[in-house]
Amino acid sequence: MGPRTGSTELLQQLNLKEYEATALAHLLSAGRTTAPDISEATGIPQARVYGVLDSLADYGFIKVIPGRPKQYQPKSPAEILERAKENRRQRYEDYCTEVEDLREAFIEEFGPLYERADEDVTPTAELFHVVDVGTPSETETRQLYRNATDEVFVITNSFAYFDDVEPAVNGALENGVDVSILFLDPRTLPQEKAAVQADVVDRLEAEFPAIDYRFSEERLPWRGTFVDPSMAYDSGKAIFLVEETDVPDHRRQAAITENGSFVAGMLRYFDLIWEYESLEARPSS
Repeated sequence: MGPRTGSTELLQQLNLKEYEATALAHLLSAGRTTAPDISEATGIPQARVYGVLDSLADYGFIKVIPGRPKQYQPKSPAEILERAKENRRQRYEDYCTEVEDLREAFIEEFGPLYERADEDVTPTAELFHVVDVGTPSETETRQLYRNATDEVFVITNSFAYFDDVEPAVNGALENGVDVSILFLDPRTLPQEKAAVQADVVDRLEAEFPAIDYRFSEERLPWRGTFVDPSMAYDSGKAIFLVEETDVPDHRRQAAITENGSFVAGMLRYFDLIWEYESLEARPSS
């Protein structure tokens, strides 16, 4: 009996083709077996089944046991999921490498055209643009970490979205970028948010000792992330939102700016709070 349709559809969510998903579903239910047996049990043509199994082996989802005939054994479901994530990660890293290899020629070709068109169309740059809070804002935040070359500054209540940006944070640290976080005093937070903050701070202490953080003694008017500010007003980018306690985040938008003067002003504000109105140690309730 062939694999159930639901099993095949579930495996196809790992970006497997129909025959690949069908063969893997059968292996997961039948265990070690041969290509002819898989072909007979699933209806995959014998002319195709070896190529399908070679693909599954390349993905790291099955083992090939030499012999006459060869046998094929599936990895465990947990191993398959981990390998699927690693495959996607590797494809992303390969794509990033390809884009970086393209950078010099791309900038040389299109940079002058863009600058000339921008000069012709508008004499002043847009100060802000906005994105929805949630997945779009988290995507923009991850991009800030990836593009940072020197410093990242964060103002946050509890850093509840840390899981969503952690790989980007870790990448920035590995690239030698300094990360500083200004948390809101947990005594000013609702109990649920204070608990989230405590968990995040514990993780930072245990897993990211290079990150500096302090706790603001007062409520802050905005929260967000900004990178690479310059007192020459010629660099920096930020994403932030002003505090509106009566409006849920899913109904809000975050502002993004690449205006060097504005980002420099954000740094001055951050430094003042950090130096004069914050605590190094976690406040006790």
